[in-house]
Amino acid sequence: MARIWAGTDIGKSHHHCVVLDAEGRRLMSRRVLNDEPELLALLADVLALDEDVVWAVDVADGMAALWVNVLLNHGQRLVYIPGLAVNRAAAGYRGTGKTDAKDATVIADQARMRRDLTTLRPDDEHVIELRVLTGRRADINADRTRRINRLRGQLTSIFPALERVLDLGNTGPLVLLAGYQTPAALRRTGRKRLETWLRNRKVRSADTLAETALAAAGRQHTALPGEKITAQVIHTLAKEVMGLNEQLAEIDKLIAARFREHALAEVIESMPGIGPLMGAEFLAATAGDMNRYGSADRLASLAGVAPVPRDSGSVSGNLHRPRRYHRGLQRVFYTSALISIRNCDASRRFYERKRAEGKRHVQAVLALARRRVNVLWALLRDGRCYQDGLSVTTAA
Repeated sequence: MARIWAGTDIGKSHHHCVVLDAEGRRLMSRRVLNDEPELLALLADVLALDEDVVWAVDVADGMAALWVNVLLNHGQRLVYIPGLAVNRAAAGYRGTGKTDAKDATVIADQARMRRDLTTLRPDDEHVIELRVLTGRRADINADRTRRINRLRGQLTSIFPALERVLDLGNTGPLVLLAGYQTPAALRRTGRKRLETWLRNRKVRSADTLAETALAAAGRQHTALPGEKITAQVIHTLAKEVMGLNEQLAEIDKLIAARFREHALAEVIESMPGIGPLMGAEFLAATAGDMNRYGSADRLASLAGVAPVPRDSGSVSGNLHRPRRYHRGLQRVFYTSALISIRNCDASRRFYERKRAEGKRHVQAVLALARRRVNVLWALLRDGRCYQDGLSVTTAA
């Protein structure tokens, strides 16, 4: 057991470190610049107090990356306590104020008392690259969604009939809006010229899209105020969405290539419903190291697919989804379960059995996702690929 505990409240430019002994007495409190020489000096000073130390942080990446890697590279034991847990635990300590020093004290004290905290380990370069790439893809996808929503709002303000019939998730409607935004412009062009214009830009089903657009234009003959400047904004937004679509296509290819170079890629991708993108997200969240979680149950809890009880008094059997879970990991298991229902007989039979038992659609999918955690856990443990007809009991 450690003799001192060092908690670090992570900040963008500065961290605050507090060191406690076994009795909870404060041995050191220091604000330190997020810079390698300063961090190395802090590490040396804490080790001078006692070399048997456990470090704790409330952030494990981003602005904490340098400090975390300095500690891991020097062979230090480092545990992670979520910021929400620190915030809730702080209510049990004296004083109502909030300071970096108090938060660091709470982090150190929680590390001193708790034995269920996650121990951080170094990740290999491959996993870090996948984490960066999947994070970048999520940012691009969020930007794309925001722009599509803005595009829909602007189009509705001047041409609601066209907005209703266009699927802006496809390239063809975006190409159309980059060239034509108003009913009058579409009517002046005519169906034949519009269809030719779309075909020249390699739009699929150009005839259908042209017919749909002209039908919408025929239902609106009123020019609305601000139409001209709104049309320019629609043109710009459509171009931006197409640019983001190209970025997504490029990064998807890069993620798939990097994922398939990983040693566990074949095992992960053998699971029905999991492709390169979801496999990369799984590795980014877990590093593929099942030893970090101890059991499939703990991994399922982290993914938010294991129900937790909320019993009180005479009320029992009251199960709910956990409030704290890794949303990216839940998306992997839930979405892949949905996909597997369509292309895997075993998953479809399990889902239908749960529906026959009276479970709602979401409940049945979550039950399937929970079962699939066990299967994937066993496959990674044994280093073997999924096979059709392999029962869950046998796999796990």
